[in-house]
Amino acid sequence: MTNDFGFTPKKPVHHNPSINHLIEFAIKNGEGHLSNTGALVVKTGKKTGRSPNDKFIVKEPLSQEKIWWENNKPFEPAHFDALHEKVLRYLSEREVYVQDVFVGADKTYGLRVRVMTEFAWHSAFAKALFIRPTAEELAAFSPDFTVIDVPNFKASPDEDHTLSETFVILNFEKKLVLIGGTGYAGEIKKSVFTIMNYLMPLRGVLSMHCSANVGNDGNSAVFFGLSGTGKTTLSADPTRGLIGDDEHCWSETSIFNIEGGCYAKCINLSRENEPLIYDAIRYGAIVENVVMDETTRVINFADDSLTENTRCAYPIEYIPNAVLPSVGPKPKNIVFLTCDAFGVLPPISRLSPAQAMYHFLLGYTAKVAGTEIGIKEPTMTFSACFGAPFLPLHPTEYAKFLGEKIAKENVRVWLVNTGWSGGGIGVGKRMKIAYTRAMVNAALAGELDNVHYVEDPIFKVSVPTTCPNVPNEILIPKNTWADKDAYDQKALWLAKEFVKNFKKYEPFATDDIKAAAPNTMLEVA
Repeated sequence: MTNDFGFTPKKPVHHNPSINHLIEFAIKNGEGHLSNTGALVVKTGKKTGRSPNDKFIVKEPLSQEKIWWENNKPFEPAHFDALHEKVLRYLSEREVYVQDVFVGADKTYGLRVRVMTEFAWHSAFAKALFIRPTAEELAAFSPDFTVIDVPNFKASPDEDHTLSETFVILNFEKKLVLIGGTGYAGEIKKSVFTIMNYLMPLRGVLSMHCSANVGNDGNSAVFFGLSGTGKTTLSADPTRGLIGDDEHCWSETSIFNIEGGCYAKCINLSRENEPLIYDAIRYGAIVENVVMDETTRVINFADDSLTENTRCAYPIEYIPNAVLPSVGPKPKNIVFLTCDAFGVLPPISRLSPAQAMYHFLLGYTAKVAGTEIGIKEPTMTFSACFGAPFLPLHPTEYAKFLGEKIAKENVRVWLVNTGWSGGGIGVGKRMKIAYTRAMVNAALAGELDNVHYVEDPIFKVSVPTTCPNVPNEILIPKNTWADKDAYDQKALWLAKEFVKNFKKYEPFATDDIKAAAPNTMLEVA
């Protein structure tokens, strides 16, 4: 047992238990309750989102020259080893749940990952989110990486050299991740994604923070965006096959899902707006931080009293039109999703290749309330490649790959604003999901190829003046503002923020990419 798991257990170790057993354990341990649909409802404790300030990468010879240290906090190898030993001693005194899973639907590039945790529901989360091996594959399983997850173990910053009692530490040399002091299961998912973001570019494969789907015509599309911008919602389209909702890789031959499940935000979830996700919340799914009636066991998806970042994890098979295995053809369309909290970006616009590189490196959006600790309302942010928190390498490494693929495959690129229209927060309104879906569907179907476009005078992107099933007046954002001068002022302000935040990438950018910057010299009243 010591050789298999790294410690001598004094209590049972449950190795690869079924989802039925995990749910039974979770209920018996007081970790959660079943809703009226059969989904397991759990609470993550005081951490209801990721803790990016508590994430580290061990600075060791194997990887230290490659890591983007401006974006990643270093951790000393000796301190990691000491903390690792403490965590193993802690686990030896507790029941432990172990899941052996695959990461990467294309086995050519896949990883074998072992997830060890003290919570049964965290083990169920790993089983739902990652790719589940067959019995034959499990018999020969030997992990490439191991994730040790101890939510109830709290670090001592003075002794353990962390910044708080919470820690998420990746060690690429030892192929090991330590997570502690947080019950938020998303840390497991995103740690594994960070591993893939390190390994895949080194193998000539682009890893992406994006969802993906494919139409009946065989044309696939990818949707980049931070949490809360609509990746899961827009990719779960009844008319298209779902490849995956959050993390993918683009090889020379295909795109493939990194995961085997979905992790959807479910605040204000309704069958009307998101039928596929709504119906996926059943037995075997895990719902985090929602409010449930104790008598009827009905979930109130509109209640955000615990957090805005309510979540549901479920196997991808719960989506009826999921593509299995989760591999699709190389994409013909790329959609950059942004949640513009100020209501000045067009709801959809077409980008040139140079503009695509500019916006990919910039990664503008608003962090949506609850996604990270301390975020209470949408806040402007610039996250390179629409996923900077998960990038161990410099963003230009990923941008170079994307630019080459856009040129080689002649991919169309769209910028879609799922944020506000008619004004910013408190004045305008969030764009209706139905309108956004109609715009995206029109773009993917080629229905926007031959319509009339105008160039936005400030952001210089190409904006269609008409789109099926969408009112023409909302396509030009300035038209939706009662105060046109206020729109100009706010748009220029945001354009200047773009320019200011892109300066760090100018040394790496071509003249064409630099020329894609917004026009900040426009005269307004």
